[in-house]
Amino acid sequence: MISGRVVTASIIALFVVPATAQQTSDDLFVPSISSPAYESGKGPVVIIDEAHGNFHTASGRFKPFADVLMADGYRVKSYTTQFSAERLDSSRILVIANALHEVNQSNWSLPTPSAFTNEEIAEVGKWVERGGSLFLIADHMPFPGAAAQLAALFGVKFYNGFAMGKQQGKDIFTAKNGLQQTVLTRGGKPEEAISSLQSFTGQAFEIPVEATPVIVLNEEFEMLIPQTAWQFDTNTQKLPATNLVQGAYLNFGNGRVVVFGEAAMFTAQVAGNGKVGLNAPDAKQNMQFLLNTIHWLDHILN
Repeated sequence: MISGRVVTASIIALFVVPATAQQTSDDLFVPSISSPAYESGKGPVVIIDEAHGNFHTASGRFKPFADVLMADGYRVKSYTTQFSAERLDSSRILVIANALHEVNQSNWSLPTPSAFTNEEIAEVGKWVERGGSLFLIADHMPFPGAAAQLAALFGVKFYNGFAMGKQQGKDIFTAKNGLQQTVLTRGGKPEEAISSLQSFTGQAFEIPVEATPVIVLNEEFEMLIPQTAWQFDTNTQKLPATNLVQGAYLNFGNGRVVVFGEAAMFTAQVAGNGKVGLNAPDAKQNMQFLLNTIHWLDHILN
């Protein structure tokens, strides 16, 4: 979720400006991991993209994400250039969170061009096929539009809009409500099992048959496809979101891909007086799920 307010689809002609200045990394969030996967600083390299107008970066709103990985022993580095085989081959996992084309940096309206060149998309695809692991995260509009071409390479169809449910920005998924039993939710040990996940709005998407869904939306959700982020009126396109997914994973050649349509659930932020993400009261298992996800991308989990 990227907003300082929660809106409902029934409110007509309401324009909510994304409160990016108010949504900041939670500096008080300190992850504690009793049994890290690696000794401190001895794990594989994880690179976090910062070269494509990313709303979330390792030193910014995704710092808690990076802190969790470093607490688990990974070496986290920022990626600040165009994607190339040489640079990608120096890492085990590539994280792309909310990339954005330069034309949309201060204008969250259509059109939303790809944040990546065709050449970069091809390079990422080849890298994954050779054995690389990609964690692709694209939140609500305009971020799905910016990452749609990259997602399509893996058979994923993004919807450039908002997945709105009745809980409106506080979506809790359990086994009875969309959370699937997968390697990402089972983990490798009983204490790593996930029974509840919380996300914060985001988008939803279609997946290919070879992908495994993690979160599946039900009839309580719908997709809102506005012309401008957070601006909804009587002309806003609405689509049923039943059976669309908000998270999935797949093998691609010799590599692995995890795709999620929500970013806040993997970091810890403060927005106004509230907490959003790993620090939220109802998101107590989100950090373990993040670790499970990284461990699957790292081939620790199979």
